[in-house]
Amino acid sequence: MKLSLPYGKGYKKLNIENACVKQILSAQMRVTPTMTEAAIVETALQNPIGSSRLDKLAEHKEKIVIIASDHTRPVPSRILMPLILKEIRKGNPHAQITILIATGLHRETKRAELIAKFGEEIVEKETIIIHDCDDQKHMRFLGILPSKGELWINAIAADADLLLAEGFIEPHFFAGFSGGRKSVLPGVASRASVMYNHNSFFISSEYARCGILKDNPLHKDMLYAARKARLAFIVNVVLDEQKKIIHAVAGDVQKAHANGVAFVRKYNQVYAQPTDLVIVTNGGYPLDQNLYQAVKGLSAAERAVKEGGVILLLAEAIDGHGGEMFYHMFEEERDLATLMEKILAIKAEDTVPDQWQVQVLVRVLLKARVILVSSLDDKTVRNFHMVPAHSLDEAMNLAKAMLPNETFSINVIPDGVSVIISPKEIVNSRTKVSA
Repeated sequence: MKLSLPYGKGYKKLNIENACVKQILSAQMRVTPTMTEAAIVETALQNPIGSSRLDKLAEHKEKIVIIASDHTRPVPSRILMPLILKEIRKGNPHAQITILIATGLHRETKRAELIAKFGEEIVEKETIIIHDCDDQKHMRFLGILPSKGELWINAIAADADLLLAEGFIEPHFFAGFSGGRKSVLPGVASRASVMYNHNSFFISSEYARCGILKDNPLHKDMLYAARKARLAFIVNVVLDEQKKIIHAVAGDVQKAHANGVAFVRKYNQVYAQPTDLVIVTNGGYPLDQNLYQAVKGLSAAERAVKEGGVILLLAEAIDGHGGEMFYHMFEEERDLATLMEKILAIKAEDTVPDQWQVQVLVRVLLKARVILVSSLDDKTVRNFHMVPAHSLDEAMNLAKAMLPNETFSINVIPDGVSVIISPKEIVNSRTKVSA
């Protein structure tokens, strides 16, 4: 079996004996659209769910704000944004439009990244503001979240006459799914609001998992925030393995998002019989540009590996580990069980940066050993309690040495970010089942 696995902007190849491989756990996006990507989005805009058309909503609105994803998300904004702007100006040619980049707690998006994302024309001609979660003087207080945390969001979004958002829908490792309401919280919220929402009690909830929205405490906060911010309209897309648009929804933040979620669930949910070894990637660039983001792929592998097994993760991490606190929490506490105890003891109001990512990663590491193929130096990898490898062949040899038996089973997850994995024993372990 010859595998081609995403890594950075390219691929790494691996040969595996067929007898070892139980399942290839990949999104079953065998959808062949009959329309172009732009036509798919246009059709969604012309047929909004639970809302009037965007051109009608834009009538008589002065300050219109479009929340757009940042450089860490593969949203095809070059296609979406021109169509959204066209629809707004159709209803209101003189609207003051601002594109607000939803960085959440991420670093500032660079100009070159904006050009790569939107194209030079939009970057040159449109007003683009990058959200800063620490700029408290430009935040607005919108009330108390269901979690009892304070909701502060970017004043540009809060003061808009019409607020809308672009984005994409994929499985998310603790919010259930990306897209929709996440554009507001964490997208354009204050650091304090995001911290409270990402508290250790919520992250430890059995409902704060990939593919789960019902009873998910983080989702409940996020949806409340979107409503309080008066997010009136979303345009969200679903992408295939080549990051091409295969589905789009537009309209109400909850109803349109639910439609997109149903589409993703239909094609992306698979059932896994846990194996001794799981090989997983973070889907390549941009989501594998740092180790912080690669925890998402690991959380998928967590559901497909046996207790005490091995996970082989491919993530280029060209930008490094991705979070200072993320790194230092591991560096400062070398015992994983103790580190988890410390995180669970942190009160919601005292949540520290990156602790949720640390919490999920520790949970994975307590279940399985992780071998990492990346561009990171060995010391950094080891400080994360992972085993460094410099090639897939070296990683496979390390995995073989770690596993007790000469023969072992393997699950392969070509893109851990895009798939919803349910750890369920099935009769035919080679069969992928849609839900």
